This record gives sequence, C-alpha cells and structure tokens, in this order.
Amino acid sequence: MTELRVRVPGVHSWTDKPCGILTAAPPAEGFSLGSTTDSASPEGREDIGEDGARPRYRQTGCLADLKGPDGAFWKLSATASVYEDPEPAHHAYRVKEDLDRAHGRGPEKVHDTAYALSADDGGRPGRTLLLWNGDLVLTVSAYAPHGSTEHEAREDLERILGNVARRMEDGLRDHDAPSPSPTP
Repeated sequence: MTELRVRVPGVHSWTDKPCGILTAAPPAEGFSLGSTTDSASPEGREDIGEDGARPRYRQTGCLADLKGPDGAFWKLSATASVYEDPEPAHHAYRVKEDLDRAHGRGPEKVHDTAYALSADDGGRPGRTLLLWNGDLVLTVSAYAPHGSTEHEAREDLERILGNVARRMEDGLRDHDAPSPSPTP
C-alpha cells in the first residue's frame, strides 16, 4: 500500500453525507461506484478513554457497491469517527491495533499511523485499513467478488483502500482549522 502516505495531523469535521465525498472520482482505475448508503448519526457518542475519561466523538460512514473492470460487484465500507480532541482518537486507534494484534489478526503496518489486515465477508476476500490522523480514526474495508482469492484481488483491494482513505480523510479535513500538534 505504497500510495498511502503519512499526512500532517489535521482537524476534521463530521458530515451527514459521507458517500458524497467518494462520488467525485472512481475508487480505483477501472472501478465505478454503484449504489451508496450513508450512515451518519449527529448524536455524540462516548468512548472509554484512559483513566476513566469518556471522550466524545461522532461517527459517519458510507457503504457502497463497486463495479469492477470485468463487471463483477465488489463491496466498500468506510467509517469515520471524529473525536473532540486528537489524544482520545490516538488512544482509540492504539486500542484497536492492540486488539487486532491480540486476536492474531496480524496487522500489517502501512506507516506509523495506519495498518491493514485481511478481512472476509461471507466468503468474499477483503482488506481493512485503519488510519489515525489528528482527531480522526478512519476504517475502510473493501471486499472482492465471491469466488475471488485474496491473492488475485489484493492489488485492487489495496488501491481501493488507499484511494478511498485519502479521499475520506481529505473530504473530512477542515482546511481552515489550524492543525493540532502531533501526539507522541
């Protein structure tokens, strides 16, 4: 997943139309975006933080059908949790990474603030990317058509994940806000 580079931590905004971020361009060359479903709740949620803290965040997501170059249907899911501050977002990312490692799911580092792992959806091979940037924790999953193998689909899955993650992060980024200082 060489396409995905570390970006300066940013401040992000919640949206009730996350699928709109993905409609400007295809998720990868040869693929087209089909039907989409937004899932966005304006209600704030509480996370269990360190030392009993209960940081708040809002979640937004997009579920989409993709049509591959050969006409086969793929599946895409992107979920963004936008926290009130960067520290709780970083903590949530670290907890997810630790849980994936503890459950033997073998996270593969993409860079210091992102990792990927294999996924499966009812026999559809897939990949999931988790990324932390400032006050954002982003999860993007893509699944190949039934009957595919992960080996056959891996390159396309990685291109889709990289492109969608970059577009979602950029689409949610508040370009007028000052960037927070990086959390160690």
